[in-house]
Amino acid sequence: MSDIASNLAEISRRIAAAARTAGRDPAEIMLVAVSKTHDDAAIRPALEAGQRIFGENRVQEAAAKWPGLKAAFPGIRLHLIGPLQTNKVREAVALFDVVETVDRPKLARALAEESRRTGRRPACLIQVNTGREPQKAGIDPDQADALIALARDTYDLDVRGVMCIPPADEDPTPHFRLLAGIAARNRLPVVSMGMSGDFEQAIADGATHVRVGSAIFGSRG
Repeated sequence: MSDIASNLAEISRRIAAAARTAGRDPAEIMLVAVSKTHDDAAIRPALEAGQRIFGENRVQEAAAKWPGLKAAFPGIRLHLIGPLQTNKVREAVALFDVVETVDRPKLARALAEESRRTGRRPACLIQVNTGREPQKAGIDPDQADALIALARDTYDLDVRGVMCIPPADEDPTPHFRLLAGIAARNRLPVVSMGMSGDFEQAIADGATHVRVGSAIFGSRG
């Protein structure tokens, strides 16, 4: 077994254990393997081990490496987990199955227009800047409900849930609980939160999707 396949198996074991500790069904938790900056040679062992859900940060990087892998391994689903500029919406809608980083009305409108134009309707998550960090993407928590309603009801996007990246130097628990609360009151089933260093805590706080990269693939290239 390759190191990557072994790492993947260990992360899957830890996800299941964290879910059981929290009194949850491990099948409720989806692992998004974050393959950004990693090449075909690193990704293939994860695919060969059965992983099919992957996260990428940049549209151009994903467009360069995933078409061939998608042809070779059926059933791949790609999540965009990095900021999306409106001038990249056409490419993003063509390539990604889930856009986790919808964070402003202009982007929601552009995604809606491209979905109508192509008939391809990726699932969308609203990214919430739970720490209100000025350098970070995401809608402020007190504006999240309004953006969810606009994206879902006005623009008819397939809004499935919410996503956050807590501040690196803070306890993530209050941020995770804030995000889970936003999802609950808006009746959204998907809560994407938790990364390599804190995914077990995220599961305890209600995550349905965890985004794990370095613990699977090692340090980024």
